[in-house]
Amino acid sequence: MAEADGGKPREREGREAETGGGKRLSDLLRLPGGKRIELSGYDARATPGGPPDKAAALAETAATGSRLADLQERLFASATGGDRRRLLLVLQGMDTSGKGGTVKHVVGLFNPAGCRIRAFKAPTEEELGHPFLWRVTRALPRPGEIGIFDRSHYEDVLIARVRRLVAPERLERRYGQINRFEESLAEDGITLVKVFLHISWEEQRKRLLARIDNPDKHWKFAPGDIEERELWPQYQQAYELALERCAVPEAPWYLVPADRKWYRNWAVGRLLLEHLEAMDPRFPVGGFDAAKARRFLLAGA
Repeated sequence: MAEADGGKPREREGREAETGGGKRLSDLLRLPGGKRIELSGYDARATPGGPPDKAAALAETAATGSRLADLQERLFASATGGDRRRLLLVLQGMDTSGKGGTVKHVVGLFNPAGCRIRAFKAPTEEELGHPFLWRVTRALPRPGEIGIFDRSHYEDVLIARVRRLVAPERLERRYGQINRFEESLAEDGITLVKVFLHISWEEQRKRLLARIDNPDKHWKFAPGDIEERELWPQYQQAYELALERCAVPEAPWYLVPADRKWYRNWAVGRLLLEHLEAMDPRFPVGGFDAAKARRFLLAGA
């Protein structure tokens, strides 16, 4: 038994044992929908299915970059032929888990022109005047695009629960609303890749200290970060409930251990690759006579 995040005992066995055997990473990282989740049972430094070290991870990521770019181009082109499909990456996690860093990494693998990125902060006065899913619906990717959410509609069952921002009965209804919403997105052609970046208590402390000790990183730190850290147990419980209750078959959760940044980035990139390959977007057939157009151009040379 090893120490869990926050000082509780944690079993480190099992998660590592799932690696190998030629399984897809999405199979290794997928959380069991509808079953009780205990985040303390997942090792945030684990590397299930991953490369042996950072150097190998960087090399593998570079090698898959061209494949991802090709799939993105095919997805974007397919929309011109009427294909409504698109992909949405949802990133959730505690402060310093690397949501922003992952966004930067993911965008580096794609053509930014085909990406729609949204970082969700505290709702504006206008947004508060609408149902909580309103602002999320407005930010969805269009057909052919890849959307990336840094935080998402899940904040409305996370911080809303921890900070008691809404009445309990209203909060409970939101889980069902989220499930129906995500089912409707899948029906409309959106492939949802929901990733929980799992960081440990001690690793968060290290990253917050690094921000404090480096003046160039002070812009990333706020005194409120310490206050939020004091609510770690409450946030862990809120995440466990969201991961358990909001995992419809069309939109499961993937838990990515995030203490090792190189693994986090590799894993998210690999999850996107697997989902895009499963979508198998195709270039649309041209609506013209290619041979005739070629002859015309050659004749005019």
